[in-house]
Amino acid sequence: MDKMHNTEEKQEQAILVGADFKSKEIIEESLSELSGLASTANIEVLATLVQPLREHNSATFIGSGKVEELANLVQEKNADLVIFDEELSGSQIRNLEDAVNARVIDRSMLILDIFASRAKTNEGKLQVKLTQLKYIQPRLSAISKSYGRYGGGVGMRGAGETELELNKRIVRDKIHDLTEQIQKLKQQRDLMRKQRTKNNQKVVAIVGYTNAGKSTLLNALSKSDVYADDKLFATLDTTTRQVCLDYLHKFLLVDTVGFINKLPHEFIEAFQATLEEAASADLILHVVDRSNPQYQKHIEVANNVLNKIGAGNIPQLLVYNKVDKIENYQDEGVFVISAKNKINLDELKLKITSMLFDDINV
Repeated sequence: MDKMHNTEEKQEQAILVGADFKSKEIIEESLSELSGLASTANIEVLATLVQPLREHNSATFIGSGKVEELANLVQEKNADLVIFDEELSGSQIRNLEDAVNARVIDRSMLILDIFASRAKTNEGKLQVKLTQLKYIQPRLSAISKSYGRYGGGVGMRGAGETELELNKRIVRDKIHDLTEQIQKLKQQRDLMRKQRTKNNQKVVAIVGYTNAGKSTLLNALSKSDVYADDKLFATLDTTTRQVCLDYLHKFLLVDTVGFINKLPHEFIEAFQATLEEAASADLILHVVDRSNPQYQKHIEVANNVLNKIGAGNIPQLLVYNKVDKIENYQDEGVFVISAKNKINLDELKLKITSMLFDDINV
């Protein structure tokens, strides 16, 4: 217990590892995003290591020569953590830890750690715990061994931590119980949605890549004070606020969890109840950080998730945010705003309302 406590107090120092399957530019952007996730989890990144691969090694993901190079880098930098940008199996985690003498986690485990620290509501915590257990289940023996060897820390904190010493049957039972609890919450949401439909309440769901500025926009449009920060997954729980154009024209604005590349299917499944707010909305407000060089890839990722949750056919308004960060921005025929600096927000509110109500035209 003391070892775990000390690990949590100390800022962890990590080596990032990526596999170049396609192009140098893609892996550089992915590792840059992984570095941002590490920063969000209060991890200091000491170095990165990349290996071009046609296919991954079944035992250690990267090749034996690269494993040796990684072990030397860990020793040289005195790193206590290695974070892989790709999803690892339980045996790969175990083999890598034996080889490099440091704790090893993957991108998904890092995201889960951030989720665990961000969830505030009961539903959010239940969803995070379910996601953790589903991800831990096939890796239980390897992660338990790592926990026993190195204690806690990033990738092992939060709702799933106490389950690391349990057997697979108990974990399976806990997954079943959590699924039932979330199903009950889903039924409550369904009743609320039916009531909104009965009362002819229009719903707009804000979706988009993580850190696109969704919470900032919700605050600006609804004049509320939902937590917002310039970090990946700064907010996790669903928030609903009312927005009024005038006495007759009102709508509910729902903020949803941000999307990100390489999101495992377990994550989408566990957050299905929350994501259904988007799937049942009258309009999807797709917010994009236009200042990010990979904004087109972010649009693609978000649309892929929307299709997976059955929201692909809902009317969508694409909005480019953070245009104040772009010099000499050229009009691309898309609605542009700055949620932070409140640029074009009145026009956006009018545009949304005109798409929801037949008696308003813009």
